[in-house]
Amino acid sequence: MTDPIKAMASRWTVAVPVLAVVLLVLTWGRTLPGGIVVVVTLVLAGAVLAAVHHAEVVAHRVGEPFGSLVLAVAVTVIEVALIVTLMLDGGDKSATLARDTVFAAVMITCNGIVGISLLVGSLRHKTAVFNSEGTGAALATVTTLATLSLVLPTFTTSKPGPEFSTVQLTFAAVASLSLYGLFVATQTVRHRDYFLPVAKQGEKSGPEEEHAEAPSTRTALISAGLLLLALIGVVGLAKGVSPTIESGVQAAGLGHGVVGVIIALLVLLPETIAAVRAARRNHVQTSMNLALGSAMASIGLTIPAVALASLWLPGPLVLGLGSTHMVLLALTVVVSALTVVPGRATPLQGGVHLVLLAAYLELAINP
Repeated sequence: MTDPIKAMASRWTVAVPVLAVVLLVLTWGRTLPGGIVVVVTLVLAGAVLAAVHHAEVVAHRVGEPFGSLVLAVAVTVIEVALIVTLMLDGGDKSATLARDTVFAAVMITCNGIVGISLLVGSLRHKTAVFNSEGTGAALATVTTLATLSLVLPTFTTSKPGPEFSTVQLTFAAVASLSLYGLFVATQTVRHRDYFLPVAKQGEKSGPEEEHAEAPSTRTALISAGLLLLALIGVVGLAKGVSPTIESGVQAAGLGHGVVGVIIALLVLLPETIAAVRAARRNHVQTSMNLALGSAMASIGLTIPAVALASLWLPGPLVLGLGSTHMVLLALTVVVSALTVVPGRATPLQGGVHLVLLAAYLELAINP
């Protein structure tokens, strides 16, 4: 890449996050006409691409597995803010908003991001290779978090309906934070090598495989700030266009849950693009870190946040899944375990996960 092209790309990735935040300030809380919605959507797409660029810059500087945490945690923190903001609007629909958003994130990450990463990695390199020890630990944590937070409320009896009592909700929040913190410590300190990309022969990829020179600390810090701006723009602008999306969904006769799926797809798009790029470079472990780490952060940070917010938010907090979604979650866990155990995958495994995602989306549209 020549210097003028690099300079142009640099200017573009700096300008778009700033433009997204400015546009967010100008449109926040207002009803947007059709023409403005088109402009907002274009800026939203640009902010997604800019977020991917800056996340990769930061990830390259800090290295794996720390880099995989950057985008996952950043997106999830802002996703939590979006959920709480929407819940403040009140209404019957807000009671299930946290549950629907978290479950959508789990299905999109564990089936969508994992599936497309395995498919791309195996098609490009014949076999997608990753570390079963680290990926298995991440999957076990995601499964435990999802079961404690989304399945158990359906079967508890302290409160009517799929809700936790105050004591149960407090326990779920503390357990979620504890498990997430324990996993991060395992991933970044004690067993960091379990989460590093592996070579074809099963050996860990070392720093020598990185051909590009790592960016300076100053560049990485600037990219971190621009990443935060881009993610704020993505989530905020997604909220701005959500009334238009909701009107379209209602006009089409679809369920309200489809709106949450669409917003979740938009919010998780930066992680999806980053995971696919890693898979193309034969760093499938990085893709798995992004996918499962995002699912884990979505539950581990969202549940404690909404539990705290429920102290002053009106209305109930419904967390328990219905029978259909519990079947999909159980099938996802079983298939994911069978995918992880060998430490390598073919296009078949990627296709199976993508079919599970398609089934979830189809049932969200036509329950």
